[in-house]
Amino acid sequence: MEIHQLRYFVAVADEGSFSRAAAKVRVAQPSLSQQIRKLEAEVGQPLFDRLPRSVVLTEAGRCLIDYARQILALIGDARRCVDELKDEVAGKVAVGAIPTIAPYVLPELVVKFQTHYPQVTLEVVEDVTDGITRRIEAGELDVALASTCQPSPSLRRESVGAEPLLALVPEGHPLAKKDLVEFDDLKSQRFLLLHEMHCLSQQVNHLLESRRLRPEIALAGSQLSTIANMVAASIGVSIVPQMMVKHHATPGCVSLPFAPPVPERELNLLSNPRRFQSKAAAAFRREAAAALSAKDLSITPGAEE
Repeated sequence: MEIHQLRYFVAVADEGSFSRAAAKVRVAQPSLSQQIRKLEAEVGQPLFDRLPRSVVLTEAGRCLIDYARQILALIGDARRCVDELKDEVAGKVAVGAIPTIAPYVLPELVVKFQTHYPQVTLEVVEDVTDGITRRIEAGELDVALASTCQPSPSLRRESVGAEPLLALVPEGHPLAKKDLVEFDDLKSQRFLLLHEMHCLSQQVNHLLESRRLRPEIALAGSQLSTIANMVAASIGVSIVPQMMVKHHATPGCVSLPFAPPVPERELNLLSNPRRFQSKAAAAFRREAAAALSAKDLSITPGAEE
């Protein structure tokens, strides 16, 4: 087996398409297809079922894919280990973040990091928690900013604190004049939440269920900014992270803190303990931990400007 064949194989598995995989690894599609056929000839079985509009892994492909990912990750680690013999902090760091953290933390963090470490190239991926953890475990990401996730031997979770969650209501809503909101205040409200693939949606649903609330879900959206605009249009209410309110204020919305016990979400840095960590990745982890733990997320209740 050749390294480039494994790289092409993983790309096709990830993309579900030979053409998209070829574009991803920047090689002509005929060359990629030829190398996949050579790999299949070597293992003695087809690795993909070629369907009319996609390709899917065969049983043999599913058996090989995890080994291929591990081999490619180890090769990358070996290169980074050799690079560490140099004194400077340099190289590439692949960073992941979930959508309910990325837009509020990454821009400032990336600018600051690149100022401190100009010889490091950052590659940033935004994905939901399941995608982020899969990429960490596969060695595609060096570090990720996330909230809650399922424990795994190939996931190191470093807690950097917790963030309050706030109620978000329309400006003219009866609750908008309150200093603190209780969960019982939200019993009869229509809720606007993210799709269940987002861990924030799962956290909010758990909060509501733990208080025996079964609200009507008026919308399941894909972005917090859409949720906020819908709240401003008086379609419903929502529960959102405090960093979103502080960084992306939405006219027509009022954010309200909860009465104690205040609901919170975890803020974590994820990495793979089985992988070699470069000086550059370690430096980013330190900067990210400092940015999350030191960030002043406090706000004054009231209408968003």
